[in-house]
Amino acid sequence: MKVKQISVFIENKSGRLAGVTRVLGENKINIRALSVADTTDFGILRLIVNDPVKAEEVLKKEHFTVSETEVIAVETPDQPGGLARVLNILEEKGVNIEYMYAFVGKTRENAVVVFRVEEIDRAIQLLNASGIRLLTGGEVYKF
Repeated sequence: MKVKQISVFIENKSGRLAGVTRVLGENKINIRALSVADTTDFGILRLIVNDPVKAEEVLKKEHFTVSETEVIAVETPDQPGGLARVLNILEEKGVNIEYMYAFVGKTRENAVVVFRVEEIDRAIQLLNASGIRLLTGGEVYKF
C-alpha cells in the first residue's frame, strides 16, 4: 500500500521548475500529483508520477538532485468531514503527519490525498483497521 514519491531539490530560480517538467514530459512521464515547498533560496518539488523509477533516472541524468520517499495515498469521501475522519484516526493513535497534499484525480466519487507520516507501516495498519481504503502504487500511477 506504499506509493513511491519523487522529491527534487531545485534552486529558487526562474526556469528550474519548468526544467523538471520538461525532462519528465520529454521522457513520457506523467505527473499525477505534486507539491512544492519553498524557501527564499530553494524548493522541494514532491511528485507522484506514473513511472517513478524512470523519473528518478532521467532527472538524475539531467543533474537534478532527486530522492525517493514512501508515502501513502488515501481515498477519502469527497464531502465535508471526509478528510477529518482520516486525520482523526491518525491523531488519536499518535501518528504524526509530516506533510500531505491532494491528488489530481478521484476514484469513483472519492478524493485522494497523499500523506507522508513518521510511522508508515503503523499508519497503514490503523487506517486499514478503520475501514479507510488505501490505494496501491499501481492504482495511483495509472490515474
